[in-house]
This record gives sequence, structure tokens and C-alpha cells, in this order.
Amino acid sequence: MIPVPSGVRVWLATGHTDMRKGFPGLSLLVQETLKRDPNDGHVVVFRGRRGDLIKVIWHDGQGAYLFTKRLERGRFIWPSPADGTVTISPAQLGYLLDHPCGCSL
Repeated sequence: MIPVPSGVRVWLATGHTDMRKGFPGLSLLVQETLKRDPNDGHVVVFRGRRGDLIKVIWHDGQGAYLFTKRLERGRFIWPSPADGTVTISPAQLGYLLDHPCGCSL
């Protein structure tokens, strides 16, 4: 689980993202597409086209984190592209990372 402090917002970037991008490319997407500051301390989560890979970026005030999770099988449940961005709680992010298909084990 990512140690997200209280008060931090978690944004899901809807649609799919080019997963070849690293922190600089994803930060640029946050600025230009999501109209947010990638260094504001909030978490932004991106999903790849196939749905089996997510990348999470977060700047904690001291430096930037880039987390990646690839599923061996299944896909991450994701909002439709028409939704733009979606805010979830840190607890929901934990659930997404632990139960990506939406099922409880």
C-alpha cells in the first residue's frame, strides 16, 4: 500500500495513457490535460490501454514517486473516458491496488 497521508486527494485520469511515459511525461499530462499541478502533493493514477497496468505519481514535498503495478491476469476497473477525472479516497486507492477487478477475495 502506498503511504498516503490524510488530506491528500487521489485523482484517477480516465481513459487510457501511454505507459511508456515516465514521471516527466505523466507530470506534463497532469498539467496540460487534467489542469492540475503535479507537485501539489496529491496522487494521480493512470491506466494503460490494455487495462492491466497502472502508474501512480505523487510528489510528497521532498521528491517525486512513480509507482507501477502490472496485473498477471485481469484488468483494473476504470471510469469511462467521458468522465474526465475522478477523485477517490486513499482507502479506495488501497482497495483498487489490492482488488483491481473489483472483487473481494
